[in-house]
Amino acid sequence: MNKLKFLVAASTIVLANASFAQQSKFQGAFGQLGLGYESVSQTQQSATGAANFTPVPVNTSSNNANSMTGTFALGWYQDIAKGFLLGIGAEYSPFAGSAANKTATVQVGPMVISNDYRWQKQESYNIFLSPAMTVGTDGLAYAKIGYTGVKATDFTTRTDNLTGYSLGVGYKQFFTGGWYGFIEFNYANYGKTTMTVTDPPGGPRFDGTATNGLATYNGLVGIGYRF
Repeated sequence: MNKLKFLVAASTIVLANASFAQQSKFQGAFGQLGLGYESVSQTQQSATGAANFTPVPVNTSSNNANSMTGTFALGWYQDIAKGFLLGIGAEYSPFAGSAANKTATVQVGPMVISNDYRWQKQESYNIFLSPAMTVGTDGLAYAKIGYTGVKATDFTTRTDNLTGYSLGVGYKQFFTGGWYGFIEFNYANYGKTTMTVTDPPGGPRFDGTATNGLATYNGLVGIGYRF
């Protein structure tokens, strides 16, 4: 009887280990393409100005830029426990977003000067970690946290390279072989940059300094392949 109990216990342990050893469908390398919609906002942290070296108030406002977007991504998921994975990946978006208007208003004595400018998000990248959990045998719910960068143009002649952090959530579902579909939602905050302006040449001197930030929200649907 003791030998029988021992064999049953040993068999149970072996089967449990064998079951755990079976890798999930999502373990391994993957590549995917996503398309969707993105909203980009330019935030204003501070602005100061001086006319002929005398401080003057500066007010700025900026519209959101909304447009279609797309990303290419490559990565790897590794099983870390039964039903749980940890992924690492990199994604790149070569698409420039729509241009948006920005207005800067300066008051010099009784005179109010208002200038309109254009700004635009250019290409961006994201390097991320992705904790994930299997859903059944063919589904994967996941989160993303990453280091992200973007190129943005401002005042038509200035280009900034901003970096920050990204957060995302999503779901993947196999539909045949190694092919899967996915949907995800992402947020990125690109920190801030400081710019200075001296204007106009040959006229009353105006010096301005502004610190701007950039943030994006997007929703993507797409298709991928687990190699």
